[in-house]
Amino acid sequence: MPDTTADFPGLLRSARAMLPELVTLRRRLHRRPEVGLELPETRTAIAGELRALGLDPRLGLTVSSVVAVLEGGLPGPTVLLRADMDALPLSEDTGLPFASEVPGRMHACGHDTHMTMLIGGVRLLLERRAALRGRVLLMFQPGEEGFFGAREMLTDGLLATTDPAPTGAFALHIGTNYPSGTISGRPGPMMAAADKLKITIRGRGGHASMPQMALDPVPVAAEVILALQAMVTRTVDIFDPAVVTIAHIEAGFRDNIVPETAFLEGTMRTLSETNRAGVQERIRRVVDGVCAAHGATAEVEIEAGYPVTVNDASFAPWAMGIARSLLGHAAVSEAPAPLMGAEDFSYVLQRVPGSLFFIGARPLELDPATAPMNHSNRVVYDEAAMASGAALYAAIALEHAGRAG
Repeated sequence: MPDTTADFPGLLRSARAMLPELVTLRRRLHRRPEVGLELPETRTAIAGELRALGLDPRLGLTVSSVVAVLEGGLPGPTVLLRADMDALPLSEDTGLPFASEVPGRMHACGHDTHMTMLIGGVRLLLERRAALRGRVLLMFQPGEEGFFGAREMLTDGLLATTDPAPTGAFALHIGTNYPSGTISGRPGPMMAAADKLKITIRGRGGHASMPQMALDPVPVAAEVILALQAMVTRTVDIFDPAVVTIAHIEAGFRDNIVPETAFLEGTMRTLSETNRAGVQERIRRVVDGVCAAHGATAEVEIEAGYPVTVNDASFAPWAMGIARSLLGHAAVSEAPAPLMGAEDFSYVLQRVPGSLFFIGARPLELDPATAPMNHSNRVVYDEAAMASGAALYAAIALEHAGRAG
């Protein structure tokens, strides 16, 4: 007989029993990574999996998204479960037998495992459909890696797909900075807002042997970088932190020519909208002030990225309780602080109370201090963790009606 919603041991056993099938699917997806908002192969693969399970996937009209609705056997609310689908523009160097077959592209952030875990969750829910109260809105999204895929799906009417609309939303993100099969989450800010900085400093070119006759933007750029770091450490509250990193510097092309301009590019990370606005204003003030002191000018462009990912104050503790009941207390921990990475599930969580949690997948044989992390071309995930992720997706859906009242 199928497990009841309270039969967490049975749910986990079922997930572990289907692990070989999940591994096969994950490796198929891993071999064919795609980047951005257009993922034709990936979308076809996911839609095919859903059709094979008897669902009716709906394909996005403007981006390569896939949406499906799983109706339960009993009336109840709607919960949204999300998996992102896109890869990164990296050349894989893992040596795995199922490594990427597409040059310059790799599932280095584990989105192949996200899709697989959600498909696994769907299989578990279908086995328990009679006990499922309400429905599950399945969100397979492209373009998480900087392409605003979740926002595009919301604009296309994602939340109007079901009636009633979702009253809860949940997503998992895999990572090797956690032991395999463990869950980490917290209420409140979980991940940072991410904005891109572009700074062009304009001086006056000339001969490098006579810098006094020119206006060299290079030392000005160096002062700007140091001043930005001092600004962060001396004006930002450590309990509402910010990160400003200049990661790209470009100036000049010859050893004997003072360049006309210097270009700086970097990222700004914050954990509240108030701090986000304040840090942006102070960046502009610091850059303009340093440049003015040297007689140079500057253009500062700040491209708004993803907002802060905020886990709902009541949903997150509830979901952590579900995870503890499913996986055991030792496998679930409250994150002591947010991560300064960014996630576009933040757009969903602005509209629907929910949470994004991390699931660990660091292979047991790897040293925690040196294991390649997400976005490394050498990152390797312990595939056994996918059983825990699939079971947690299903458990959240099965128990959501009780939380929603």
